[in-house]
Amino acid sequence: MNARDETPERRIDGTRVSQSPRTRPSARSVGRAISDIRRGLPVVVTGADAEFAVAFAAEQTTDEALARLADFGGSYPTLAITLERAAVLHIPPTGADVTVLKIKDKLDSATIRDLSDPTADLANPLRGPFATADAPPSAAVTAAVELCKLAKLLPAAVTTSIAGGNSPHAEAFSANNDLLLVSAESIGRFQESMADTLVQVTSARVPLAGSEIAEVIAFRPSDGGTEHLAVVVGEPPRSSAVLTRLHSECFTGDLLESLRCDCGTQLRAAIDALAKEGGGVLLYLAQEGRGIGLINKLRTYRLQDQGFDTYDANERLGFEFDERIFEPAARMLGLLGISRVCLLTNNPRKVEALRHCGIDVVERVPHAFPATAHNAHYLDAKAKRAGHIL
Repeated sequence: MNARDETPERRIDGTRVSQSPRTRPSARSVGRAISDIRRGLPVVVTGADAEFAVAFAAEQTTDEALARLADFGGSYPTLAITLERAAVLHIPPTGADVTVLKIKDKLDSATIRDLSDPTADLANPLRGPFATADAPPSAAVTAAVELCKLAKLLPAAVTTSIAGGNSPHAEAFSANNDLLLVSAESIGRFQESMADTLVQVTSARVPLAGSEIAEVIAFRPSDGGTEHLAVVVGEPPRSSAVLTRLHSECFTGDLLESLRCDCGTQLRAAIDALAKEGGGVLLYLAQEGRGIGLINKLRTYRLQDQGFDTYDANERLGFEFDERIFEPAARMLGLLGISRVCLLTNNPRKVEALRHCGIDVVERVPHAFPATAHNAHYLDAKAKRAGHIL
């Protein structure tokens, strides 16, 4: 690893504190790589297949960045996109989760940004033909696309691959060019490993409109990333299953009371239901837009205005139709001392996912509301495409 990331310990007030193997040094590297790639800086991703890739986020690419990548690799860079985005562009599947396109000189940075962003697809219907790379994508290139997802950017990366692999050559290249070095393996396990490191930070009594007896508890991962919250309503039982709601944050629905979705209605009704039960827990998870982030969710809204449903819109952006993981929810419940729940949800996949994470879901409690003129299409897609029981 890069020398600047090789500190196996830290000091607090002069006292040496050991770090968990899960947080040193790979988690720090991924966190810094997320920051760099969001700022439009290149990152070096190493794989276990004797190759490493220098990558920019496609939506941040400039002509200067392309020229710099060409200098690094000695050949013109490539554009790595997800299987979902490739299907939208009518590129035949290659059998891999990532498709690598030869950019050549005919594609400038503006064209690359347009290819990565589907909101202009209908304005530019005739694209291609596209030339795919001769070899399958390396682990490093695949991980570069995943890094863009973690950064809540469009899942597409402009990369150049350089022989040398996960070796002193990669470290020397990174150091000589002042670039951050991060491994494909650490990118791949980042979300789950951070879920394992969630700790309770603080809590406070917060009277709510639906329940004057309520406490908000904040949980933070070891990388210092976005906090998840638990809203404990009333006095949850300790001897039986706890009525529980997993609620992914929705800025537009929860705060602005957007009519495009039913999120705000579900949030407030869940608190009412927990209060009526006498006690329960609402986990407010930092998973905006089913895990794609607020900016990308706004992009899906533009696509929905063009006639695509909420799941098609996610896939046109290059995401899976649901990018959420539920390990954070299971970890929070464990820290709260809760192992058995009655899950307030219409989504059977949440039940399965939570059980897979070791939580005993003894019952699914329905949580449905009438459609409106603004969200009927959205709810219909949830029922038909994702199996929600409405």
